[in-house]
Amino acid sequence: MKERYLNLDALRGYAIFTMILSGSIAYTSIMPAWMFHAQVPPPNHQFNPNLPGITWVDLVFPFFIFCMGASIPLSLNKFVANNNHKEVLFTAFRRFFLLAFFALFLEHFKFSRMELVPTNTTYILSLSGYLMLFLSYGNFGSFFSKKKGTIINYSAFVIAVICLIFLPLNQGEGFKITTSDIIIIVLANMALFGSIIWWITRNNILLRLGLLPFIMGIFLGSKIPDSWNEFIYHLTPSTALYKFYFLKYLFILIPGTIAGDWLLKEKDINPVEIKNNRSLQIIGFLLFAVIVMTVSFLFTRQLVTNLVGTVVFLILINWIIKKATLSNKKIVEQFFSAGTLSLLLGLTFEAYESGIKKDISTYSYYFVTVGLAFFSFLVLAIFSVFTSFKPIHRFMVLSGQNPMMAYVSGSLLLLPLMHLLGINDYWNSMNTSFFMGFMKGLIFTLIACAITFPFTKKGINWKS
Repeated sequence: MKERYLNLDALRGYAIFTMILSGSIAYTSIMPAWMFHAQVPPPNHQFNPNLPGITWVDLVFPFFIFCMGASIPLSLNKFVANNNHKEVLFTAFRRFFLLAFFALFLEHFKFSRMELVPTNTTYILSLSGYLMLFLSYGNFGSFFSKKKGTIINYSAFVIAVICLIFLPLNQGEGFKITTSDIIIIVLANMALFGSIIWWITRNNILLRLGLLPFIMGIFLGSKIPDSWNEFIYHLTPSTALYKFYFLKYLFILIPGTIAGDWLLKEKDINPVEIKNNRSLQIIGFLLFAVIVMTVSFLFTRQLVTNLVGTVVFLILINWIIKKATLSNKKIVEQFFSAGTLSLLLGLTFEAYESGIKKDISTYSYYFVTVGLAFFSFLVLAIFSVFTSFKPIHRFMVLSGQNPMMAYVSGSLLLLPLMHLLGINDYWNSMNTSFFMGFMKGLIFTLIACAITFPFTKKGINWKS
């Protein structure tokens, strides 16, 4: 039976939960600026690329990419162990294709994309899109033989392709390859290039990290006319499916693959040992404080205070780790060391590119979020032993084990149903205060994630 790395599932679940939450809270001026991407603040939510800082919302996407990177060695190592290298490449390209199609289909079947003024027919069509994705990507091995499950997947996929091509979507303009969910398109590129890079460098982590300065060099030289950097940067068979620009997220994914290598070798952190280790519990709270402090002070631009506080906390945590006694100390040391190096590197780059930003993303952003991802994994692992946190950890684990279903349950299932049932206006009436605007998003997110739980428990996970 395939081993589950529950703390990685929990971190992925946290990412998908906050991804849905950040898009479903009240999008009005009643909400404080730290509830949105730092570069699109209230009251007008107009994109300002010159505004430095990050918020908790800006951690969502990099955390998910980090988890995707960690999952690559965990899922592909079985093929390498059996010398089945063709399967590695096949899996990498298959995931790219399936995720790219998922991105195209999802965006086309959002009712707001179908019609300027959606009708009940539009909402029903959006619901049918959810059903087609369910049947196309669902793993039905718990209910049918592998052959029958494959027939269901392929049959639904063919129907989905036919609908995508022939239905009058896109406000009557039909299928457009440029109409896609950009988040999923980026993930498709990460799945492809990340898998190939891991496969080539699976026995040489230094070589894997060594690729990043070359990628950085192409980015930095891409603005020089007639340079080979510019040629590589703009080379693409289809800008809708691939841009070199997408590869900037390898600065997050590649460290994630290293985390996956370490997990594969050292295994997950033992919760029983955490429960009996007071030092490790203190480390969890201190790391959580570092995460909160970093995001808060970068947002409020208290840069010197942030740097000094971070260094003091990290020195203290390092001292406690050295003194602690535990059997799986190595994985804690590895994640802490990698997180420390990444975070301090990110803070060093902070002044470059006029401050840390998600959009247009800066090198400081990549390194800082990678550091916080390493720390967040440890925090979730340590907090999982506390009785009051166990239900939250379990919720995040279940959400993280079925992220594709959770991601679309809001846009293709809940929202159309709310319109059909006539409760959407009542829902929007909650935009009256910060508390109500937040609760609106929280309730929506809890339902969207919870929809996946019965299927996850039965083994019906959406897979690419």
